[in-house]
Amino acid sequence: MAKQSSLIKIEGTLDDLTFYKSADGYVIRKKGGVSKDKILNDPAFARTRENGKEFGQAASSGKILRRAIIDLLSEVKDPTVTRRLTKVMTQIKNEDSISERGARNVAVGLTTPEGRAWLIGFDFNSEAPLNQVLRSDFDLDTATGEITISNLRTAKKLAYPKGATHVSFIGAFLNVDFDTGESKIELSPIQNETISNTPVTVSLTPAGVPTGTGNQLFAMYIGFYQEINGTQYQLNNGAFNTLTIIEML
Repeated sequence: MAKQSSLIKIEGTLDDLTFYKSADGYVIRKKGGVSKDKILNDPAFARTRENGKEFGQAASSGKILRRAIIDLLSEVKDPTVTRRLTKVMTQIKNEDSISERGARNVAVGLTTPEGRAWLIGFDFNSEAPLNQVLRSDFDLDTATGEITISNLRTAKKLAYPKGATHVSFIGAFLNVDFDTGESKIELSPIQNETISNTPVTVSLTPAGVPTGTGNQLFAMYIGFYQEINGTQYQLNNGAFNTLTIIEML
């Protein structure tokens, strides 16, 4: 590998040379490695093909979940969520002790308590994990999806960002079939509160129980806002907002 010394920096491929930008600057390397055809057909690469197929399935399962909860995920800012969720889905896939190697998948992994445990507590925003933002216990009714936080003093029991004047809570009840890719979500009405020392009870009841086959998931969203002249504005495009899977059946 060599570095580009020209004033004009190039990115792309020319003959058997690849020009690209790395952490070390603009570099050049010669093409090499095993051909795509050999990886796809050579018996010696059977394990590679199996691993690739399973990784692809895990990545697809992460995409299914992100799409299922996109209405809330769009309010949360974390560029690492896709990578982190794929890693979790890979761990869940590994809990599949029934399927053959190369065919292990998330849907089967989630039939086990160990598989579901990997997803419970997943924070879609790694910079705002629920157990650090919310310093209060809460109750969940898995029959209705209702989340209750009793006697919450938002100024004391929330780790809120500087400048926040208000906080919003939303509960989510999802049904996700990681085998078919189908999903349905029911959200609670938004409960918006002023950040203060006055105790309030947060009660988040989804509009209904989502239908379908697959797994039931329960999530909580907490978003912070600053009120200026009667209008609430999201802080830093959702960088401080929390979205977490709190339970899974």
